[in-house]
Amino acid sequence: MYQNLLFDLDGTLTNSAEGITKCVQNALHLMGIEEPDLKKLEVFIGPPLRASYMKYYGMTAEQAEEGIELYRQRYTDIGIWENKVYPGMMELLGLLKQNGFRLGMCTAKPEVFAVRIAEHFGFNDFLVDVTGCSLDGKTDNKALVVAESLRKWGLDTPEKKATVALVGDRREDVMAAHANGIACIGVGFGFASPGELEEAGCEHYAATMADLKALLLGK
Repeated sequence: MYQNLLFDLDGTLTNSAEGITKCVQNALHLMGIEEPDLKKLEVFIGPPLRASYMKYYGMTAEQAEEGIELYRQRYTDIGIWENKVYPGMMELLGLLKQNGFRLGMCTAKPEVFAVRIAEHFGFNDFLVDVTGCSLDGKTDNKALVVAESLRKWGLDTPEKKATVALVGDRREDVMAAHANGIACIGVGFGFASPGELEEAGCEHYAATMADLKALLLGK
């Protein structure tokens, strides 16, 4: 099917809900906003933080920047490790590598954090590279990150792009894939709301890890 697979990080490779939501909660608290319900903050998982602060809390661009700085104060050494690899994911990555797939990480998270996470959990045993956005927000768009992954792999024609799929759990993943002319495989074990991925137009949907394995490996 697809020999080149780009995996999203948050909500796809790992369940990062605890770290992200607690860091957002702490940042909001320091800005005078109390949000006791961490579940409500799961909307921050996946999309760029800047956009989420502005969308869900009506912040100005300047306030969103402050929110990011406060978020990173806790995330850099605490929140980043409040994170768990989804059961079965390491096994799947190993099988994919054994079967000749080329694998990469493609995330809207700053690359400096994504690289640390990849090293910590051992994803580097399976991934060709890790691509994320910059800390300054200049590439704070998943479509730009996907474009960079494709550039690094030399996948620049429709024929080559037909061999690629982005595996992700949110609407933004589908949109980023389609903006670059590649397919998206949506997974149901992440943080999408019911019907979100299908409505966004993902080419394939895998509700569980077993479904993802069957889709990619036919077993």
